[in-house]
Amino acid sequence: MTEELHSASSHRIELDLFLEALHRRYHYDFRSYSRSSLVRRAQLVCERLGCATLSEAQGRILHDPSLLPDVIDGMTVQVSEMFRDPGYFAVLRSQVIPYLRTFPRLKVWVAGCSEGQELYSMAILFREEGLFDRTMFYATEINRRALARAEAGVYPIERMAKFTANHQKTGARTPLSDHYTAAYERVAFDRSLRSNMVFAEHSLATDAVFSEMHLISCRNVLIYFDQDLQNRAIGLFRDSLIHGGFLGLGSHETLRFSNHSNEFGPFHEGQRIWKRIASYKAREEELRAI
Repeated sequence: MTEELHSASSHRIELDLFLEALHRRYHYDFRSYSRSSLVRRAQLVCERLGCATLSEAQGRILHDPSLLPDVIDGMTVQVSEMFRDPGYFAVLRSQVIPYLRTFPRLKVWVAGCSEGQELYSMAILFREEGLFDRTMFYATEINRRALARAEAGVYPIERMAKFTANHQKTGARTPLSDHYTAAYERVAFDRSLRSNMVFAEHSLATDAVFSEMHLISCRNVLIYFDQDLQNRAIGLFRDSLIHGGFLGLGSHETLRFSNHSNEFGPFHEGQRIWKRIASYKAREEELRAI
């Protein structure tokens, strides 16, 4: 074995042991995340902890639980913006909302909510369309620090220009500034928006479903999973959605190769919005039961 191959093999072993230690010690399961992403994230953890190798980082986190938040920050991606991909929210507004209006009460799950930008985008859109008061929003995230920032709803004021431009492209009915107050180079979104929000730590790798959802938005999360974990996550979404409920994915994500693809129909493929339908197998079972 050449020195280069030996080094690559050692790095793989180190990464496997690091992920196993993180799971067994703290129950955070990254073992089925995309390998290429894990290599980058693990390197960032080493940098954050000032460690030369993952083996050194592993030893430190096994014996010092106070380092866990820094490790989870390094292992998760927290990059988002309000009304990201405005076309997605424009389609929700013009084509999905008319279906949702037919329900007296609504549940929306923003899975992998990061620091809350998409959550507040969704809440503002529903407020503008007159559905906020009858909707409960469930925001889940594996990173506790990010979840706390989402619950606070406070962002740097320099980001508002981009957020506002995105919002306008969705067919906005109100100025974005109607929904926040600004002070000391920060903006805080209205506390009234949080009145219908539930925040919870939740892992798509290990945790169970949220039931009876009408809309699930999980964008730019599945790209960090391997195929098996993608199938698990989509299975959770399937089991959490009502029949006829909607699932929104990121611009580079698809259900096309999923084990559950026959239980969703494309609603707007361009914006990666799918609709929950009964699978052919489920239909056959229902017909036999009649």
